[in-house]
Amino acid sequence: MDARFLGIDELAEVPSVAVVVDVMRAFTVAAWAFGRGAEKIVLAGSLDEALALKERHPDWVALKDGPPAPGFDAVNSPGLLRSVDLGGRTVVQKTTAGTVGALAVKEASLVLCAGFVVAEATALLLRTRGCDAVTFVVTGEDGRADEDLACAQYIARRVAGPGTDAAEFLRRAGESRAAAELAQGVRQGAHPDDVALCLELDRFPFAMAAALEDSLMVLRPCAVPQPGP
Repeated sequence: MDARFLGIDELAEVPSVAVVVDVMRAFTVAAWAFGRGAEKIVLAGSLDEALALKERHPDWVALKDGPPAPGFDAVNSPGLLRSVDLGGRTVVQKTTAGTVGALAVKEASLVLCAGFVVAEATALLLRTRGCDAVTFVVTGEDGRADEDLACAQYIARRVAGPGTDAAEFLRRAGESRAAAELAQGVRQGAHPDDVALCLELDRFPFAMAAALEDSLMVLRPCAVPQPGP
């Protein structure tokens, strides 16, 4: 597989297949939302759009980066979201990097959103689909976030073959700037368990695919055929 690793601003053209990676914390949170029963996640382009969607659909759950804010039901923290019952609900998510990256490639034929918690399922889906060329969108720090790059590189290796050990990639992510900021309380709207939850390899058995639905970019869990014995 031909893999490219680009920051959001480096996307000169729409890729055919894109894997948008945000480990800390957008797509770890998204996976937890589906794990807690959410039906779909609408990726909003701005805080105003998220609030407008919430106003039109009061039963939707709106979440954002940072501290709690009027109009929003939750913050972008897996540690805080893991105890919320989202059975059958629609979530509206707006984050600093992850949702921006997904919207930047919304015209791609296949858009997957990923973190370590869905790494193996994402790799298996790419392998099952026979994707020959994949653009990994490294969303954090203008494409330099090592937790996102490490996860993207790990998924790419797993697509190529099952022999890649995750330990070094998880170590890099755990020593990243984002992990340090979360651990030190620099980032608001966080839980002490957030870093550990973001580094929980293959916590969920599904991949997450985003596609345009009535002009909205909608993320849904995607079942992945499991390999035979």
